[in-house]
Amino acid sequence: MTTEAPLRKNTSAVMTISEVLSATGGSLIRGGSEKIFHGVSIDSRKMQEGALFICLKGENFDGHHFLAAAGAAGAAGFVIQNDPGRGLSGVPEKGSVILVEDTLKALGGIARFWRKKLDVPVIAITGSSGKTTTKEMVAGILDTKNNVLKTEGNLNNRIGLPLTLLGLTGQHDVAVVEMGTNMPGEIACLTRIAAPDIGLITNIGAAHLEKLKSLANIREEKGALFQNMVQTGIAVINVDDKALDLLGRRWQGKQITFGWKHGADVSAHDIRKTSALGIAFRLRSGQETRQIQMQVNGEHNLYNALGAAAAALAFGADLDSICQGLESIRAVSGRFEIKALQNGAHVINDTYNANPLSVREALKTLKALRGSGDSAVILGDMMELGNKAGQWHRKMGRAIAETGVKSLFLMGDYGCDTAAGAREKGMAAARILFCETPEQVQDHLQSLLKPGDWVLVKGSRKMKMERIVQMMTESFGLQERAAV
Repeated sequence: MTTEAPLRKNTSAVMTISEVLSATGGSLIRGGSEKIFHGVSIDSRKMQEGALFICLKGENFDGHHFLAAAGAAGAAGFVIQNDPGRGLSGVPEKGSVILVEDTLKALGGIARFWRKKLDVPVIAITGSSGKTTTKEMVAGILDTKNNVLKTEGNLNNRIGLPLTLLGLTGQHDVAVVEMGTNMPGEIACLTRIAAPDIGLITNIGAAHLEKLKSLANIREEKGALFQNMVQTGIAVINVDDKALDLLGRRWQGKQITFGWKHGADVSAHDIRKTSALGIAFRLRSGQETRQIQMQVNGEHNLYNALGAAAAALAFGADLDSICQGLESIRAVSGRFEIKALQNGAHVINDTYNANPLSVREALKTLKALRGSGDSAVILGDMMELGNKAGQWHRKMGRAIAETGVKSLFLMGDYGCDTAAGAREKGMAAARILFCETPEQVQDHLQSLLKPGDWVLVKGSRKMKMERIVQMMTESFGLQERAAV
C-alpha cells in the first residue's frame, strides 16, 4: 500500500515509489513501496535529504560510480540502469532501488509525470537561433503578473529540460522552457516530456548540419514540436519564415502568427533605425497598437520580441503587460550584448554560438549600428556544419565583405574558406588577418581601434571567443554606463 504524496507548495517533485515506477516502467528491487521521495537529483554533490538519485550514464560519466556518495548525502532512493554485469554493486544498503532499462529515459518519464501532476501550463520554444533570448522575453513578459519557472541558461536538452520541469511547484503559474537539438528525434522526445500547451519555433536555418544533414531535415526536426503537441495546444508561427509557414499549414489546431507580413496576428510597424540604445517600433495585435522602446538591438531581436509577444498573448497576457515586459528586457550575456569602450568604440559580444543564420543577422545589425564609422569582425569557426562546412564559411566571407567591414580577423580551421569568400567580393587580402590566439587579435586592435568603430565578435561555443571580449574590455576599459 502506498501513501499519496502531499503537494507541498514550496517543495518540488514530491512523489511515491509507485508513481516513480509508473513513470519509468521500472522494477522495485529493494525497499518498501510506501516510500515518498522529496526531490530528484542527478548530482551527488547537490543531493538533498530524502531525494531520489538517478544514475545517468554518458560517454564521459557514469552516475553509478557515485551511488555511495549520494547515499552518504541523504538519498532515499536510487534509479539504476539495467546492466547484467553490475547487479547491485556499489548500491548503499539503505534506500530503495528501482531498476530501469535506461536512466535518461527514466529521468524524462519522471519529469513528464510531475509536469502532468501539477498541470501547470507550459510554453516550449525552439528554433535555429534566438531560442534563449525569446525564452527570456516570454518569461519577462509573464513575470509581470505571474510566478514563472523558466529554463536557466541553456539547459535545453534531455537532461536540462527534465530538471527544469522537476523544479515546478504548486506556486508556479506557468513554465517557459527552451528546447535544443543537434540530432534527429530530440525535439519530439523533449516535446513528449514537456507536453506544452503553447509551442513557438523562432526560425529555421543552417545549424547542426553535421547530424541533421539538410535544411529540410532541420525544418522537420524543429517541426516535431508542433507534431507532438496536443491538438488543443496553440502553435505560434513566424509567417515571414517560409519553412515555418509550411509547418503552420500542417498544424490543424489553433495558431497565432507573427511577422511583418500583412495579416499576421502580431506585427511591428513604424520601426526606427536600430541604434546603440536599442530599437523602437509600434507593436500591433488586432486593432490595438502600443509604442515600444526595447533596449536590445537588431532585426533578429525584433522577430524574437514579436514571437514572445505572440506566445504571451496565447497564454492570455494583455498588451500593456507585454510592452512592459519587452521594455524591461536586457541583452542576454553573450548574445548580441553591446559594450561601450572607454576609447569611444563599441564591441558586440555575440560569442555564445554561431551558425550561418545568426552570423548573417549579426552582420546586418552591425552595418546599421556603425553608421559612418568603421567596423571589424572577429570570427571563429561555425561548428557542426557537416561536410559542407567549408562552403558555408565561404558564404559567410562573402556576406562579411558585402557588409563593408573594414577589417576581418579569423580564428579556427575554416578561416581560409571565410577569407576566400571575402576576397571573392572584393575585400583586400591586407585587411584579412589570421590569428591563432586572442592575444594576437588584441595586439592588432590596440593600433587599429578608434572612436566610433564597431567590432563584432562571434563564433561557435567551442571556439571560446568570449576570451577576446574579456581581453578587449580589460585593455580598453568600459564606460561607466554601457550602451545597452
